[in-house]
Amino acid sequence: MATIGLDRLYYAPITESPTTGDETYGTPVVLAKAISAELSVELAEAILYADDGPSEVIKEFKGGKLALGVDNIGKAAAETLTGATADSKGVLVSTSEDSGQLVAIGFRAKKGNGKYRYFWLYKVKFSVPSDSLATKGDSITFQTPKIEGTVMRRNKLDGKGRHPWKAEVTEGETGVVTTVITSWFTTVYEPSYPAS
Repeated sequence: MATIGLDRLYYAPITESPTTGDETYGTPVVLAKAISAELSVELAEAILYADDGPSEVIKEFKGGKLALGVDNIGKAAAETLTGATADSKGVLVSTSEDSGQLVAIGFRAKKGNGKYRYFWLYKVKFSVPSDSLATKGDSITFQTPKIEGTVMRRNKLDGKGRHPWKAEVTEGETGVVTTVITSWFTTVYEPSYPAS
């Protein structure tokens, strides 16, 4: 599924139950204007050999990395994502003891046919953003921040008793309910399965 664009980057703060660890999502908030999103996935793999060959192969989600290129990380987003604190004079101060909140990350990517693919990553922990700065030479080159996070499965089980880590839907595909698309960024999407 080739894409030609990226926009609508949101985050939703997570509150975890102290007894079960189940996640509750806050209202999604715009993070920044999106420039890039790179998601890499790590799998746990096991191969059972029998009769001189592979008999069974299991591949399960282990974790992932998300690198976001954005136009600007505002003060409010930086406080939530990295744990930095604005002092009484409005200066954002980062300390070695900072630890950001867990958040869900949502965005959409435009396809060549004009439709969009929508994403929610259910549980992400970000590190301090990196900055790249350069002097202005003969031409102007934009320098923008990047922020990297670790993607995890969530503790809260879905309707099938599993731990989701990502939800993804493509606009216009058969069976996609219209309200799923129109409400994608108003709340973090919760999986819904037919009763069995």
